[in-house]
Amino acid sequence: MSVGRCFAIAIAIWTAAVGLETAPAISAGADAAYTVANYPVEATAANAVAAKEQAMADGQQAAFRSLLKRLVPVTAYKRLSTVADLKAGDLVSGVSVRSERNSATDYIASLDFSFQADAVRSALSRQGIPYVDQQAPPVTVLTVLQQGNPPTAGGDAGLWRRAWTGLDLKHTITPITIKDLKPTIRPDTVNQMLAGDDNGLRALTGEYGTGLVVMAVAEPDMASKKLTVTLAGRDAAGPLLLKRTYRISDGDLDYASQLAAVVALGVIEGRWKAIKSAAPVPASAGADMPVWAASTGGSGEDVTLLVEFSSSDQWDQMRAQLLDTPGVDGLNIADVTESSADITLKYPGGARSLANALGARGLSLTGTDQGWVLRSSY
Repeated sequence: MSVGRCFAIAIAIWTAAVGLETAPAISAGADAAYTVANYPVEATAANAVAAKEQAMADGQQAAFRSLLKRLVPVTAYKRLSTVADLKAGDLVSGVSVRSERNSATDYIASLDFSFQADAVRSALSRQGIPYVDQQAPPVTVLTVLQQGNPPTAGGDAGLWRRAWTGLDLKHTITPITIKDLKPTIRPDTVNQMLAGDDNGLRALTGEYGTGLVVMAVAEPDMASKKLTVTLAGRDAAGPLLLKRTYRISDGDLDYASQLAAVVALGVIEGRWKAIKSAAPVPASAGADMPVWAASTGGSGEDVTLLVEFSSSDQWDQMRAQLLDTPGVDGLNIADVTESSADITLKYPGGARSLANALGARGLSLTGTDQGWVLRSSY
């Protein structure tokens, strides 16, 4: 796959873009999250020198946008427009080259951009934009490939693993270590993980010696042109079970795998940001603001909410996200119009805990004078 297409995947996702057992904090510096590593750049110009200068200029600006999406909770993405005019060149503290190649008119490279942490913090604080730059305890991710009829799961050292290892897993706010699926992991353990069975997670934590382990299972179906990816386990934000399907266009499984890995990392980052940006609910819920909670424990509580959407496609997507959220039970759709739906459901911890879980999925559950309102954050 071309570097340009990989670069397009990263930009599209970053600009489009949830009882905690922790591991020891990583030894990386406090400002580790302010480096955007292994970032692809490319440009074409009248000559090689001009192409390199253009690639550097465009690349550092794009990398800066990626940094902001990494640090800022999804519920505050719209506020990033207030810092859109910042010149990334004034905030870059260093650039290192991982690889590069050029011709008479082209320049293509993979670069590491380091930004001035204090300067970025100040810029966000001046605009009142919340951010999370504290790295989470590291999580172990197991790349698993499931295929065949009946489907059989095994460790993957091919496209799916390379899709993960090609990401910047060190400087993300949720550091990740990629490991193989051990031969001692039985097929029924994989099935338990895919079903959200705690027995599977206990088996994994015992085998890998950490409570923070996520199985990333890829199920390609070339006949139907679909790649199904399931994230199952526990990350720094708590239990995780999420399934998404991606289209395999033109038979390009490599492209679909890279896209799925980028989205998966974004989900894990989003969950950590949702936890770290948790804020108590004001006594007056009249302010139209997202509400976060730190715990999702307890028995299911009744929740009534109004879902607002702009199209039937968006409604279908939001409904699927609700149904796919672990803990959601007894969902009942009372009334649907062209732009809204009334819903009741049960969730451990009630509406405030549900807001926490949905925030990491790109949905904003807000407390208003009229009750709880659910909207897409994108």
